[in-house]
Amino acid sequence: MSNEDIAIVGIGMHEFGRHPGVSGMDQGVIAVRRALADAGVEWKDMQFAFGGSQAAGAADTMVSKLGLTGLQFINVMNGCATGGSALFSAYNSIKSGMFDLGIAIGFDKHERGAFRIDTKKHGLADWYGASGLALTTQFFGMKINRYMHEHGISDSTLAKVGVKAFKNGSMNPMAWRRRPLSEEEITQSAMLSYPLTQYMFCSPGEGGVALILAKASDAHKYTDTPVFLNAAVVRSRRFGSFEVMAPHLALEHGVGPTVDASKAAFEMAGIGPDDVDLAQLQDTETGAEIMHMAENGFCKDGEQEEMIALGETEIGGRFPVNTDGGCLANGEPVGASGLRQVYENVLQLRGDAGPRQVPGDPKVAYTHVYGAPGISGVNILSR
Repeated sequence: MSNEDIAIVGIGMHEFGRHPGVSGMDQGVIAVRRALADAGVEWKDMQFAFGGSQAAGAADTMVSKLGLTGLQFINVMNGCATGGSALFSAYNSIKSGMFDLGIAIGFDKHERGAFRIDTKKHGLADWYGASGLALTTQFFGMKINRYMHEHGISDSTLAKVGVKAFKNGSMNPMAWRRRPLSEEEITQSAMLSYPLTQYMFCSPGEGGVALILAKASDAHKYTDTPVFLNAAVVRSRRFGSFEVMAPHLALEHGVGPTVDASKAAFEMAGIGPDDVDLAQLQDTETGAEIMHMAENGFCKDGEQEEMIALGETEIGGRFPVNTDGGCLANGEPVGASGLRQVYENVLQLRGDAGPRQVPGDPKVAYTHVYGAPGISGVNILSR
């Protein structure tokens, strides 16, 4: 394994939301072309690609639209961690010394409505899903309800996370939900799975993201503002982790995969949580952001109540979280979601985030994704 650092030298994104008449694949292609333009390169310069989508087709077929150049192209499918897994694979392909320049791609186009899980494909019988035991909204509601009881988190804090998300999204031209909402509007919206209301959940959506990676020693060829990928980690669940696809709950309470992924990423990067200037944390719903603040090591369980009340996770706060509006404002096209977080962090570290730019010249940024059946991915970036 080479000691060579890895740099992100090009980023491209297709707007998230709903795009009638534009396929998920085409949204991915547009993201790729924007990333190529950002790095000042062409598709034929790519030595490899890792790409993934849950519902919009096999990523490798996009070569028919981008060019038949013979590059290595591997499809990635890893639930909500698909984008993070594509990036992990691209990172290690260059780190190994096998390639010098390549691309990670994620895109999706989901139908309207809640995410539905085919439990048979996950090794469980059809009855498990048909009985409602794999309903993601219900799972997240139960999970945060227990956490709130154990650590003194209030309903008001759940709503405040949503207020921040939609406010940040209103400043993001790539976001889907761009209308700020008040705490009252969020609290009074339809109750879906107690204690979570409609506007506390993200929605299935559409979009695409592409990131071009290179050896750090070559980064100057492509950009004046390289962002370095200091850690790329993906971890699965251990026994005792509470997951939507688990047909039982262990008596022993174990930590989730995020705890393991976070610890490994900090060790890989040689830094700690206090060194991070901003973070994009998985916020499938507002409770997830709260729990993930602690699981990633940025506070202790229960400290979120005061941190959020004091505005510490706002763009101008001590520890900005989900500066682009997160999943709540952007929606979650599964294949692209993890890469969207990295895209945002690159903008922030370049100083190119416009009205939502984190002040104080941020130097270290953190991304975290989490999803079924218990997969977590963490990336640490710096400039």
